[in-house]
Amino acid sequence: MNALRETKDGGGGRRYRQSSGSALLHHREPIVKITLLVALSIAASAATLPLAATAQAVSGVQFQSPSGNIFCEMSDGNGGQGGVSCEIADHTYALPPPPCEHSAWGDRFALEQGSAPVMACHNDTIRPSHGFPGPNPDVPILDYGQTRSVGAISCDSEPSGMTCTDTGTGHFFRVSSDSYQIG
Repeated sequence: MNALRETKDGGGGRRYRQSSGSALLHHREPIVKITLLVALSIAASAATLPLAATAQAVSGVQFQSPSGNIFCEMSDGNGGQGGVSCEIADHTYALPPPPCEHSAWGDRFALEQGSAPVMACHNDTIRPSHGFPGPNPDVPILDYGQTRSVGAISCDSEPSGMTCTDTGTGHFFRVSSDSYQIG
């Protein structure tokens, strides 16, 4: 095995010579500096390049009222037709008799494009839990005066409640803590 032996060159740098004397190697510090400089330049250039979009399957768009009391999930469903379900956490409105047994009733409203809205029976919740009152920090807020749409379904957030409408048919539901309306 050939060992390297350090020698000094005239410019103050160090050189390494194989014991056999056949090859001359320069100190590795300038190579490391240049390699690091090139790597940083490549990284900086890559950071400024636009990245290709990644296709992601989205099961639904979620949002909540500013109070966090109403949570909605919209999706484009089959064939690009929109749909929405909204749940209200706290309400004081009177409920009609439930059409379902052993299910939650009166807090979820659903509207599918081209169909009439319903107060839906359910055995689950679409609301992600977060363990404290108020808006969930992991769910986007639809501020008062703002609208979210998928297909022909639009939801408007207002201080008086959430209204979701099928713009193609005019069907809608409106829900707030003290009342609801289906039409």
